[in-house]
Amino acid sequence: MGIKSFQGARQEIKREYLRPIAVADYMTRKLITFTPEQCLLEVMETFMKHKITGAPVIDENGKLIGIISDSDCMKQISEGRYFNMPIGDMVVRKYMSSDVMTINGDASIFDAATQFHKTRHRRFPVVENGFLIGQISRKDVMLAALKLSGHHWR
Repeated sequence: MGIKSFQGARQEIKREYLRPIAVADYMTRKLITFTPEQCLLEVMETFMKHKITGAPVIDENGKLIGIISDSDCMKQISEGRYFNMPIGDMVVRKYMSSDVMTINGDASIFDAATQFHKTRHRRFPVVENGFLIGQISRKDVMLAALKLSGHHWR
């Protein structure tokens, strides 16, 4: 004699993920930014004060025009000594990276993880129509992955 179940028909379980996984859901919106005419000393002081290693550079309208990082500062400290150039005279515009890789807010955190892995960047500005709307970091992606752990990733 077979075993009968009194639970009735079970509903088919959908394996769709219902939590948000877009970059815009995990990006930082309140950013420290710099302008092209700011002094490199001010940048370094801000990096130390806020314990960050880089930040976007925006124009007066909020459009992204570059990134300044601790690596850019290290290069100028090193070369400044060699060429006897005081750091106080250096401005962001001359030392920032203007060829900036960005990511779309609609991209998934998995796309962001892939982009981080391929490029070894630490952060990507998130832009919409050229305007800076946020930034996603490696840490943000890892935090998102921890929130998603135990779920099926598709």
